[in-house]
Parts: sequence; structure tokens; C-alpha cells
Amino acid sequence: MLDTILRLVKASGADAWEVTESVTEGWEFYFIKHRLDQNRAKKTTHTTVRLFRTLSDGKGIGSASEEIPPTETEEETEKRIRELMKRASYAENPYYTLRKKDGRTQEAIAELPDVKKMAGDFLETMREIPENEVTDLNSYEIFADVSRIRFLNSEGIDLTYVRPSSMLEVVVNARNKEHEIELYRIYRSGGCDRDSIRKALAETMQFGRDRLEAVPMPKLVSSPVVFSTEETREIGSFFINRMLASYKVRGYSDWEIGKPVFDGRMETPVTVEALKELPNSSGNAAYDAEGAPVRDAVLIDRGVPKQFVGDRQFSCYLGLEDSFIPGNFRISGGLCDAGELRTGDFLEAVEFSDFQVDPLSGNLGGEIRLAYWHHDGIVTPVTGGSISGSMLSLAPAMKMSKELRQYNNMELPAVIRLEQVSVTGITQI
Repeated sequence: MLDTILRLVKASGADAWEVTESVTEGWEFYFIKHRLDQNRAKKTTHTTVRLFRTLSDGKGIGSASEEIPPTETEEETEKRIRELMKRASYAENPYYTLRKKDGRTQEAIAELPDVKKMAGDFLETMREIPENEVTDLNSYEIFADVSRIRFLNSEGIDLTYVRPSSMLEVVVNARNKEHEIELYRIYRSGGCDRDSIRKALAETMQFGRDRLEAVPMPKLVSSPVVFSTEETREIGSFFINRMLASYKVRGYSDWEIGKPVFDGRMETPVTVEALKELPNSSGNAAYDAEGAPVRDAVLIDRGVPKQFVGDRQFSCYLGLEDSFIPGNFRISGGLCDAGELRTGDFLEAVEFSDFQVDPLSGNLGGEIRLAYWHHDGIVTPVTGGSISGSMLSLAPAMKMSKELRQYNNMELPAVIRLEQVSVTGITQI
């Protein structure tokens, strides 16, 4: 099928093209408690074509893309490609070029990890999770995949790379005589990291037990807030996004290379790195989706922007010929031990109905399902209320721990503390 698609694409009259074929082998398991409800093995092929047309006398370029179903006839595929050629002229952008073949885009990776073993490791790990009469596993689903991805373009790139990815969805129950709650978790990774899963689920079960004992959130007006769970990803992404070429070109980021962020007022100058690999990350790959070799790169060095990265289109607009789309990131620069960030009166928020940091405005907020209110040396589990603020005003005084914690494709400070966060509570202190 791929040979037919390539032949039709080359004959389409497109000024440039990209074709990506992803062949994925996977195992899936669905459990209710520890009873297997269903499972399946799969092997799927997804082929995506993107065609480009030069417009406005070479000053503009348009593109259109679509997945080609593997069951299509040659006539159906040819018709679809003709439609793509028409659509490519509808959305014009300033002209840019595709990535060209160079000496670093020759490697072909053919060996696939053992997806059956990956799935088996998850099964064994979940059977070993300690449970009791208060907290147990309501249900869980395991998805273990390995993809062999082949990317080709009209500039001569033809490369193959492998990407393993797994997902574990878990519902944890916690109950007492009065009520029962559910905590939903989703863990993404490359393969199965048994220790990480055990620790993460042990933490979740502890949160469930504490939630049963939680009292309404006091009316605090504002408070230091400590983040020590996956919400740190949202905070870290605020810094990452501002170093993306697309954000810079669109005017979403006013950060400049060599100029300290926040005019050098950061109490803890942050360092942001793009990484080719992180242990067991689903973001590990030799190349990005456009055929660029992935590498390690420092984007921000102790509060000073060093380089923008991103997709080919926006990188070209910034004049970045050696850019790429990172798969992994590390945020670091913390000056304190985690314990030093847990001092005085503060709120440690660990469970939200939702927590977001707006990538454009920097506004943050979330409704709290579980937090720990530290006051006068007493720690009280609390629930309800919400927090809000803006990274634009909170980031300069942000403190981070030296210790790091990994969440799939991001390694971040294990503890992040923001001062003077607005807190909407329920009861008077």
C-alpha cells in the first residue's frame, strides 16, 4: 500500500510532500477489580499524507493532510490525493521549506521491543499492588504499544525509527462507613516501570484515605501553595511554551535570546532542557515527526533564554535551520531541599478536579479535591475551594526543590512553591 501511495503522491503535481507510515503492535487488557473482562492483541497501520503547493508567485505555501485508510482501492486513494491538492491552496502561509536530507538522517532502527513482555510486566505489577478494606483497585486498563514509524519527504529523507508507548488507567476506591470516593489516574510511559507504578498508586491510595477524613477548606484569602504532584507539569509547561518557535512567531512569547526572563527578578532562575531521552519515556525517539534528528539542547539557562525550538514551519520563520520538535523536557534549577519548601503556614494541594495554567496569559487555577493545610505545626487534610493566580506575577518568587520527579516525558522539581496564591475557601479559620 505504501508503494502505491508514494507513486500517486509523486505524480500528484505537489510542489512538496511528506508521508508517514506508523505500524503499531499492541496488547490491551481491561480489568474489573482483578477479574479480566476482556483483552486483545492488535496490529494497525496508519498512513498520513501531507501535500504542499507553492502560492502567490513563490511567496506563499499551502498544505493539506489526511490519513489514507489501508482498505482503500488505488482509485479511491487517487481521488483523495486530488482533493488534498485542492485543499492545499485554501490555507496560505508565508513560504517555508521542508527539512532536507543530511548526514544525520540516515539511521534506520528496525528492532522492536517485546510488546508482549511489556504487557506482562504491567499485569504482574498490578497483581502485586497492596489493597485493604479501605482502599483498593476498582478497575484498571493496560495498553502496551510499540510503533515502527517510517517518514519520507520530497527532499530525500527516508528514515525509520521505533517508539514504545504505554498507558495505564486506574480507578482507586476509598471508603469508610459514611461514604465512598473514586480517584482516577492515567499513567503514560514508554514501558512498565514497576517501582514508579507502585509508588504512584501507594500515593494515590494514601490520598484516598486522607480524602475520607478531609474537612472543608478554610477561607484563607491567600496563601503559599506547594505543588508536589503531576500539576507541576502545568507549571513547567508555562516556561517550555515560551521557548517554542510557534509561540514566538505568533507573538505569544515576548522572551528574547540572551535577555533574562522577568528582567532577572526570578528568585530561583529556572533551567529548561530539551532531552533526546528520559528513562522509560514515551517521548523517546531518534527523530521528530518531520524527520529532524532529536538531540539534547538547553532552552533556558538559569533564567536566560538560549534557543527556541519547534516545528519546521515556525523554525524557518525564525531562521532556525537546525531546530526540531522535542519529545522530552527537564525543568531544574531548584536551590532548596524539598523539606525547606514545606515550612511555615502553607497549603499543599495534591488533588484537583482540574488544574490548568493558561499557556498564553499565564493564569492558573483549579478546584481542590484534596490539600493539606499546614498551620501552627498542625497538618489538616482539607477539601473544596479553589486556587487562582498568574504565573506572570507568581513566577519571580517561585521556589523549586533540588530533587526532581519524572512524569513520563517531563522531569521536574519534586516540589514547587508559589507565594501569595489566591485561595477561595469554605469555612472560617
